[in-house]
Amino acid sequence: MRVRRLGWAGVEIEAAGKRLLIDYVQDLSPLFTGWKPGVGVTAASGEAMAALVTHLHRDHTDAAALSSVLPAGAPVLRPGPGYGDDVDNVATLLSEREIVDHRLAAEVVDTWSTREFGPFRVTAVPSVDGLGDPQLNWVVEADGQRVFHGGDTLFHGWWWLVARRFSPFDAAFVPANGAVVDAPHLQPPSPVTAAMDPFQAAAAANVLDARHAVPMHYETAQPFKIPGYVEVADPEREFREHAGSRAHVLAVGEWLDLAA
Repeated sequence: MRVRRLGWAGVEIEAAGKRLLIDYVQDLSPLFTGWKPGVGVTAASGEAMAALVTHLHRDHTDAAALSSVLPAGAPVLRPGPGYGDDVDNVATLLSEREIVDHRLAAEVVDTWSTREFGPFRVTAVPSVDGLGDPQLNWVVEADGQRVFHGGDTLFHGWWWLVARRFSPFDAAFVPANGAVVDAPHLQPPSPVTAAMDPFQAAAAANVLDARHAVPMHYETAQPFKIPGYVEVADPEREFREHAGSRAHVLAVGEWLDLAA
């Protein structure tokens, strides 16, 4: 099995000639105004047999991008809809509408549920979203190897349950930008990060016993000066400091061969 970082939180996993996508996004401008299209992300290598999404924020679920690389009827596994009314769910409404508009074969799955697609066995595991919306993380197994994908989760107490069931991991892709969010529907704002920072990401990778700890969910390729969203200044440097020998920083578009 090999894994390719596609930018932001997107990854492409390949095994036995088949592909699986997680949080595949090509256009973040609907959420991040001022985002330059095509900068900081790269396209999947080809058609995928299935896709997983950690949650329905528009920087993790891009229905147009998914429809361009999935055959008709290919499964898209996702968490359930948001809680409450449209104000509560404002961060997920656009993706919910786009999934319907692009006729994706989306399937809501529960935590700890498992599906199999070709060579891939995928399990939804617990996650905590920094804005209070439903989120899953994913464990993918193929070719005798195992990968974890952490969306943009907070640090939480389920790491040890995931580790007990699945560790060691050959690679753990963990969010590391430590974003502090000031959103209109979440007032008063909190100074606490809404996704793991490099220290927390390294700690999670350590609990999961990841051979390769790969930071993701940060942007260095374009100026990211967006009101209400402030990242850690240098996630890669801080993550290397905290993760030590586990740290394996991938450039956007770079593959990690887990059989090597």
